[in-house]
Amino acid sequence: MKILFLPFLQIPTGHHTVADALIRSLQTRISNLKCSKIDFFSYADKLLEKAFRLTYLTWIDHSPQTFVWLYKNFVYPSKSTKHFKWYELKFLDKMKSLLIEEQPDLIVCTQAFPSFLLSRLKQSGLVLPPIINIYTDFFINKLWGINGIEYHFVPDQNLKTHLITKHNVQPQNIFVTGIPIDECFQPRTSYKLSRPYKILITGGSSGLGEIEQLLANLPTNEDYCFYLLCGNNKKLFKEVKGLKIKNLKTLSYIASRDTMNNLYDEVDAIITKSGGVTISEALHKRLPIFVHSALPGQEEINKEYLLEHNLIIPLNLNSNLGHQLASFLESKEKHSEWLSRVNKYLNQIEGPAWQKIMEIIVKEFLKPQKYRDITHITQSTS
Repeated sequence: MKILFLPFLQIPTGHHTVADALIRSLQTRISNLKCSKIDFFSYADKLLEKAFRLTYLTWIDHSPQTFVWLYKNFVYPSKSTKHFKWYELKFLDKMKSLLIEEQPDLIVCTQAFPSFLLSRLKQSGLVLPPIINIYTDFFINKLWGINGIEYHFVPDQNLKTHLITKHNVQPQNIFVTGIPIDECFQPRTSYKLSRPYKILITGGSSGLGEIEQLLANLPTNEDYCFYLLCGNNKKLFKEVKGLKIKNLKTLSYIASRDTMNNLYDEVDAIITKSGGVTISEALHKRLPIFVHSALPGQEEINKEYLLEHNLIIPLNLNSNLGHQLASFLESKEKHSEWLSRVNKYLNQIEGPAWQKIMEIIVKEFLKPQKYRDITHITQSTS
């Protein structure tokens, strides 16, 4: 059996992290399982993907407002997808070619654009294997394909209700899995907070966000010990090392999941941006989450969701950070209330995503195949 995972771009984002975690979980449980993870953008046009990837980080850093405008006008929820007609001319044929080459039995989309294309192909009459959408943010943007997609893995019950009421998706085809994370990230055994507080600071795999402003206002007394995870940002690592902040330890990219899990277990809280996977890991670890910033676009919308549900503590980088941290860390009442909200969020999860995929495999493939060899499909999809 073969499963095709479809993230987007070669930037090490949550789309890849989720796909990699699921592949590991499934391959340890299913013998002779073949999993392919293909960045569809690179497959379709390597030069265009490279150009976009190289300009993306510069774009959100130097002109975040234009990125926000583009995201909210072309990607954020809307009733229409007419804006995307120009994509179809190029990318639908590329998607058909990829499916013919790979011949998957099951397709898992961890990013919206491949899902959008597969939905278009389904609506055009192409008969495809079962498709799973795995949403890696706390909302569903309008790029995601819904029509023709068999299964949906959503972060919470609200999004399940949204798919049922707004898109007429059958409830039995929607699973509340949270944003999937690696199995190694198990809950901590103790949630007690005590001085000196050990706090992990991260800006994701690329070391992004308002890290410099944050560091300029960090408390330097002995009540705090900070760990800064710079990711792949070598410039940030070098610059911070040069600051010689006495209660700050600088860490480069951590590839080992077990090492990362041990670090989560060691610290008392995390200061991060509002990326879906990192937030999900911290929630599962019951690790208090302070948010220093949000990248333009999806992370801003994630932050709105997390604030609405009181799952994070926002930081004002222009105000005294020591007071803001202490206000939560030294209050047993606030910590207890926060844990209660986190447990409420986690209790709605019906099971891990890998488990639901295995259930789908049993359902779909212990009966006669429902789809034909797609190599003979030639009708127009433009």
